[in-house]
Amino acid sequence: MLHLLIVDDEIHAVEGIRSGVNWERLGISSVFSAFTVKQAKEVFDSERIDIMLCDIEMPQANGLELTEWVNEKHPQTLTIFLTCHADFKYAKQALQLGSIDYILKPIPFTELEKTIQKAIDKIQKDSEQAQFSQYGQFWFQHQPMLIERFWIDLIHQAIPPAAEAVRNAAAERNIPYDEAMTVVPVLLSVQRWHKKLTLREEKIMEYALKNAAEELIVGNKQNGQVIALDSGRLLAILPADNHAEFEILLKNKCESYIEACGQYFYCDLSCYIGSPIHGQDMYAMVNQLRDVEKSNVAYNNKVFHISNFQVQFTHHELPNMGLWAVMLKEGEFSKVLQEAITYLEQKVQQDRLDANLLQLFYQDFQQMMYVALQNKGIQAHQLFSDPISLNFTETATRSVTNLLSWMNHTMSRAVEFLGSIEQSESVVNRVISYIKLHIAEDLSREDIANHVFLNPDYLTRIFKKETGLAISDYLFQERLKLAQELLVKTDMPISAVASHIGYANFSHFSRMFKKHTDMNPNEYRQLHQQREL
Repeated sequence: MLHLLIVDDEIHAVEGIRSGVNWERLGISSVFSAFTVKQAKEVFDSERIDIMLCDIEMPQANGLELTEWVNEKHPQTLTIFLTCHADFKYAKQALQLGSIDYILKPIPFTELEKTIQKAIDKIQKDSEQAQFSQYGQFWFQHQPMLIERFWIDLIHQAIPPAAEAVRNAAAERNIPYDEAMTVVPVLLSVQRWHKKLTLREEKIMEYALKNAAEELIVGNKQNGQVIALDSGRLLAILPADNHAEFEILLKNKCESYIEACGQYFYCDLSCYIGSPIHGQDMYAMVNQLRDVEKSNVAYNNKVFHISNFQVQFTHHELPNMGLWAVMLKEGEFSKVLQEAITYLEQKVQQDRLDANLLQLFYQDFQQMMYVALQNKGIQAHQLFSDPISLNFTETATRSVTNLLSWMNHTMSRAVEFLGSIEQSESVVNRVISYIKLHIAEDLSREDIANHVFLNPDYLTRIFKKETGLAISDYLFQERLKLAQELLVKTDMPISAVASHIGYANFSHFSRMFKKHTDMNPNEYRQLHQQREL
């Protein structure tokens, strides 16, 4: 039998509806009343309401606001709105809130009964569809998707990590769930791709990785599932098996999967096997697996079991980078790189390299490198701001492999650039070319220094040593030469000539020109153009 609630602040209207409708014929067993939104919510807290007849205009809170609350808290309840005003705005909001109908007062009871019957028909139809989805074809077609959503909600705590909440969530979704069931989650994490991939290519590869995991690790989809967590991470969920060889077989499957991924999907990938858990423990176990993944900076393409993965040390012995700094000052970059590689490889062999040590080493090594470059006049942030260098920096501390790649890249780029600096003539030539190319712009000494990645003071010294001029003097000299040529060889307005050589202020240009030529620009043009004739 069905329950109905009438919500209206007018007592006479409520009593009129209660007495004017044949509830028994409609199959309504209980009719409740409320004269405020607060009273209506109290009824919902104590009773199951199938249909709500609700006035829109009420004091304090209106019927639209109540319906929003009902839709959120009791979505199975159907609403029919009652109102004195044929206001299109109200009608539109009523439709948006999914109401069955919108009836104007005074209410014709025959029309009201037809509308209530329409709501009853919808309730019955929805109930039949729910039964069909539970026992019929819908279930078999969509079961994998429903179960995948169930696990994802557990992992993201959309379902609270409590046995009762998990049981209720499974029942609401018509998923067969046994509280005694235990599963083993396996985190599959891509550590790096062996070749550059576009975003689309990476998504295709991740889809292929998922299919391969379903085939090689799960085997039979009825006995497990693989779900995508986030970029580069999958989670295989398998039923736990008390068989003595279960862990060995699972480890072997993961090793076969890793081998196939390296061969066919161009990536390094590690697997992290969790302990057998009940459904309510999934959130905590996945977080533990993520912690193990984050801590693994030393090994690629390996299988880890969470019970065997322990951080066994807290004291970190960093190398003497003061000595390495002296070596860098003397230009021994390759020797420093080799010593750094040896240190990291020894820590891996001793099983004493964790994420914390890798981070500390990276920070000290980066500081040492940047100081060494600064001492040679190089602005490190300019030298390493290109996309390739930024990508190496971004991934440097994810693993020892990535850190070694970053060190090799950083050292190679520094050595290459230092070689060009030692050829001071090449730097000066690049500065001269840059000035000529950008002579019409508002150039500063800092702009020019940034172009060649050098400290402005350091660049000034080597430029003056080579040319005998300060950069600012050379820049003005070149601008003056160009201005003289333009004045003599073209009919450009003098203001245009000034703008062309980087002077937005015409008066300033004229003063500077006269200071160095003893003539203003117009006098210079007249004199030299006459000579040309």
